[in-house]
Amino acid sequence: MFAISSLPLDPRALEALVRTDACGAVTTFCGIVRERSDDGRAVRGLSYEAHEALALAEFDTIGAEARERFGDVRVAIAHRIGDLTIGEIAVIVSVAAPHRAAAFDACEYAIDELKRRAAIWKKETFVDGPGEWKANDCAPARTPSR
Repeated sequence: MFAISSLPLDPRALEALVRTDACGAVTTFCGIVRERSDDGRAVRGLSYEAHEALALAEFDTIGAEARERFGDVRVAIAHRIGDLTIGEIAVIVSVAAPHRAAAFDACEYAIDELKRRAAIWKKETFVDGPGEWKANDCAPARTPSR
């Protein structure tokens, strides 16, 4: 249910790992390499490195925490390493649960905690200059618009 891979990631494969007939909801988040950095510079691509054993252990911990917080949820996480180009999937979190609220909440929790805690590092490579390593960070918590 947890993987670090140098090969392209498939969201449907992760969904298949978590889905059961007891689950009425599957929520999947895909983090995709975009063409602009947060400061607006044009990006050529991203490069990821990971301490695989530590990252996988953290994925497992995050999955256990999601079950404690949100109940009967099944969590799968996969992250790419190596060089990625614009449009490629860098990370996938897929969560299945009996009901949608738990699936959405657990999915958001898992990606936010992964970004905060996993031993994975990202380097942005820019079109007009050298690359730079980015902090493992999350956007500030948001308030749902419901």
